[in-house]
Amino acid sequence: MAKKGTGLLMVWADVPAGKEDEFNRWYNEEHLPERMAIPGFLSGARYEAVKGGPKHLAYYELESAAVLETAAYKKVQANPTEWTKRSGPGAIATTFIRNVYTMIHPPAPTPTIAGAPMAPVLQIGRMDVPPAVDREFNTWYNTVYVPNYEKVPGVIRGRRYRAVEGTPTYLTLYEFEHPKVSESPAWMAQRDAVPANEQMRKNMTHAPGSPGVYVKTVELP
Repeated sequence: MAKKGTGLLMVWADVPAGKEDEFNRWYNEEHLPERMAIPGFLSGARYEAVKGGPKHLAYYELESAAVLETAAYKKVQANPTEWTKRSGPGAIATTFIRNVYTMIHPPAPTPTIAGAPMAPVLQIGRMDVPPAVDREFNTWYNTVYVPNYEKVPGVIRGRRYRAVEGTPTYLTLYEFEHPKVSESPAWMAQRDAVPANEQMRKNMTHAPGSPGVYVKTVELP
């Protein structure tokens, strides 16, 4: 059974320190299992930022973004539990970002990607670029930038997404073996391995807290 598809649901939140315990218990005991019972939700896990932010991330792999338009999902979304009303991010979060994405690189999940478990660590970049350079930017990112970073020891893979709900437009998702990968000399060497890198990076406008590094805290078996 596939564990990864072409869609992502990503939910970031910051919550007051005094409410974190209850927030985590709600997420782990009720909300994550509830979402993972919906057809089309392939994998789900929670992560916490060790660099950047927001602090809390719930990350769901979907067959496609269209899963969130199904009757099964809409029914659950429209009928929040009492616990959700008390402790969900809509009630207590000081930062709450819910974005839906569709994959643009690679064009489709390979068998290796589709069968892979949720990574222990993620590095996530959320960015916009000017429309005038959009095509050139995407070609460079997909054919040069991501493939070169995938050569770095500790990088499992890199994928890119375009937002279908929420902002900014682009999300880059690197899966890491450990949280120090992007601090390694090998990673740093790739930043300017190609002359175009510096100039193309100037086109990126990152969202607050981006890029962030996230360590997995909870995953349903």
